[in-house]
Amino acid sequence: MRITWFGHSAYRLEFGRSVVLIDPFLSGNGTFRGDAEAATAGATHILLTHGHGDHVGDTVAIARRTGAKLVATFELCQFLGAKGVAATDPMNTGGTTDQGEFSVSLTIAFHSSSEMDANGVLQTLGLPNGLVVTPKDKAEPVVYHMGDTDIFSDMALIAELYDPAVVMVPIGDRFTMGPRSAALAVRRFLPKARTILPCHYATFPPLLQSPEPFLREMGEQAGRVRVPAIGEAFTA
Repeated sequence: MRITWFGHSAYRLEFGRSVVLIDPFLSGNGTFRGDAEAATAGATHILLTHGHGDHVGDTVAIARRTGAKLVATFELCQFLGAKGVAATDPMNTGGTTDQGEFSVSLTIAFHSSSEMDANGVLQTLGLPNGLVVTPKDKAEPVVYHMGDTDIFSDMALIAELYDPAVVMVPIGDRFTMGPRSAALAVRRFLPKARTILPCHYATFPPLLQSPEPFLREMGEQAGRVRVPAIGEAFTA
């Protein structure tokens, strides 16, 4: 599997014939310096963890341009379908959907999910989630994107159910876990995951600006952490 981090919580996964985008926040993402069309070319699926603008990002434009299928909560699919996303596959927390070469499972996350409508009214967009991508090719890694969340002990059940090899963990504090909680979550509840990808930091001034505090909190397990350059693909 080729994985590309676009900064914040945005990722591109490539395996088999699938090109999967997770939380494709590119326009307005101060850490992303590339070309959004090139970064999302060939997308077959868009997966969203929740409805905040820094995660929904460029979903509508990408879906219109590529025809990618949106996989998200029922409320998000309805909301974005009304904005022009033609192909949607709605689901909800605890569910799993078959996407051909892989399945998507939505897990719990402790956060919020909303967007301001055209009239300035805050609209709730279902529950926030983490998500698990499970390729049918067993040679490919299972990926767990925590979404935006605090630490919770049921992460251990997620590890038991899905056995993820790659985990994307928010570390930026203020809106999600900070370094201490994020490191404890990974060390205690996901001890078998071989690749830990810190995210949701450095995008805006209120967030943690460096992964170094997280690496320090990981201690002797810091070798499990990979901090890729933004926009540079690597193999997991």
